[in-house]
Amino acid sequence: MEAGLLRDALTLLLGFATGVLSALFGIGGAIVSNPGLRALGADPLVAVGTTLPSILPGAISGTLRYRREGLIDWRLVTPAAAAGLLAVVGGSLLSHAVPGEGHLILLFTAWRTAVTAPTPADGPDHGGSGGGADGGSGAGVEARTGRGGGRPGGVDDREHPNPGSAALPLQESSQAGRLRWRAAGIGVVAGLLSGLLGIGGGVIMVPAFTELLYMPLKSAIATSLVCVGIFAVPATITHAFLGDVDWRLAALLTIGVVPGARVGASLTIRTAERRLRLAVGVFLALVALVYFVTETRALLEQL
Repeated sequence: MEAGLLRDALTLLLGFATGVLSALFGIGGAIVSNPGLRALGADPLVAVGTTLPSILPGAISGTLRYRREGLIDWRLVTPAAAAGLLAVVGGSLLSHAVPGEGHLILLFTAWRTAVTAPTPADGPDHGGSGGGADGGSGAGVEARTGRGGGRPGGVDDREHPNPGSAALPLQESSQAGRLRWRAAGIGVVAGLLSGLLGIGGGVIMVPAFTELLYMPLKSAIATSLVCVGIFAVPATITHAFLGDVDWRLAALLTIGVVPGARVGASLTIRTAERRLRLAVGVFLALVALVYFVTETRALLEQL
């Protein structure tokens, strides 16, 4: 599509949709904006790089909303984000070393998105909107910090898929250290793929936080969104240095992303977790299908 008012308007709409889905699912939104930019005529590597500048403002917008609800586990943000920062730069530099002019990178994104899509059976239903013992992710935060009911130490068996294993209060040093090391490992993998694929890393972190750190889905989404914003900084700088960023498109995306992220965060807070898990799974599966079809067709056209 040629540059002009129509493309600018569509980019703004794409940014708003990206912001809503970013905060709603804790994914950074690039798995939406990447194929959207490709449809608007951007080259594959430019689509990868141009999405990144809009991730940080959107992540900040959504994070502020989640912070008011107490859904962010800051003790796990620190190891995950710190471990992932260098991996982001490495992944960004590797993006130009992968053959296929960016198409293979986006095909890998499709596969990675599909295999990490959660289903309602992957975890328990933590209730409806809001916090508190019966209200959703707030109960999970209380369980890990020893303020909930249930087992001794404040851990409520109902809040964790594997009660009695790693789902213990974070202040217990041995378990706290184990969870932080797991968070660091998740951060490295997510950071590497964030830089390589131009995505926020949430498609890795959200399912990993729920499965490996036993976090309720809403808390996993909120905590992932913080890491997503942090990862976007070195990834943006590196891809800008490589010449992969169309700054006009990036600015238009950002203008749309910020209000969209506020809307998405509000939707997540009000949605029952089982419904949210189903929505996340369906959304990621559809995105994977779009990636696969469009990039496979582009690769075949090059042959």
